[in-house]
Amino acid sequence: MSESNHAFGQALVKSLVGERGHIPIARALPDITLELAGQRTEGVPYTIYQLVKHMGYWQDFMLTHLEGSKPQMPGSVQESWPDEDAPADEAQLQNAIEHLLQGVEKAVAIAQTARLDDPLPYFPGETKGGILRNIASHNSYHLGEIVLLRRLHGAWPPPGGGYPA
Repeated sequence: MSESNHAFGQALVKSLVGERGHIPIARALPDITLELAGQRTEGVPYTIYQLVKHMGYWQDFMLTHLEGSKPQMPGSVQESWPDEDAPADEAQLQNAIEHLLQGVEKAVAIAQTARLDDPLPYFPGETKGGILRNIASHNSYHLGEIVLLRRLHGAWPPPGGGYPA
């Protein structure tokens, strides 16, 4: 791995986990309760649970590209959002959160080991580094929405603190 590839990979790792830019994703999600996950907020088109599932959907889609396979394109972006506002039970909520965090770990492992300028066979004009950057920015964008919703519902900061407090 070249020095520049390594440096970019380390920057991607920091972006993927949330280091320096915002609270680490692994600290912002695990304490979300079943009630909070499905709580509707006036003027907001989705719940925290729907955001977590949406993030997982697109992260899986992009990881499939990184693994050298061709993911099934959804018929519309709406397919990436779950219909249900809330998980059926605590286990479903924790599975959705854990699935998202495992995908982040997989993306981190790729960022640490892959040739980031390698093209993708089923995504013309895109590289592994570009897809990893996309995962990081998409997750970061929606994590900010989750943090805001948590603040609006008085569920911030998480245990151990958060920033902004």
